[in-house]
Amino acid sequence: MALTESNMLPLGTQAPAFTLPDTVSGEKLSLEDLKSDKATVVMFICNHCPYVIHVNEEMVRLAADYQTKGVAFVAISSNDVNNYPQDGPDKMKTHAAANGYNFPYLYDASQSVAKAYDAACTPDFYVFDGDLNLTYRGRLDASSPGNGQPVTGADLRGALDAVLADGEVAEKQYPSMGCNIKWK
Repeated sequence: MALTESNMLPLGTQAPAFTLPDTVSGEKLSLEDLKSDKATVVMFICNHCPYVIHVNEEMVRLAADYQTKGVAFVAISSNDVNNYPQDGPDKMKTHAAANGYNFPYLYDASQSVAKAYDAACTPDFYVFDGDLNLTYRGRLDASSPGNGQPVTGADLRGALDAVLADGEVAEKQYPSMGCNIKWK
């Protein structure tokens, strides 16, 4: 595992379109199918990363809290499954069920979606407004495995609250950090 930080895609970037298989439902889903007219959260995660495992419960709780407010959530795994078979689509479906994922968990076999989003690590979070313009990118909160900070989702919650209130998202945004995406 190589500790990696987010690349911090420029704010205002239009969400890159995608259509990927959902490992939970078996359907192909597009950004167009999933987006919300209020806010859409795109999360790059994987099954085995200790940084993702550390925040799994809060990701599910946060999604549940904000889905009721009209926010859409989607998780994407782009890891190379030839070298990391534990991140394969069959394991993703099992992982989503075991962790109570209440959002689609898509598989990016070509890694083209991760590249389009300039994703670098897992977890990596992106918040797009109702027009699919990037308003936030970076970390869930200040917690990471072993640093003693509680997992609260404060940074992502603050961004979503601002977007939902038609306010300004905090200008100071911190990169996420975690395992690097396992490139082919």
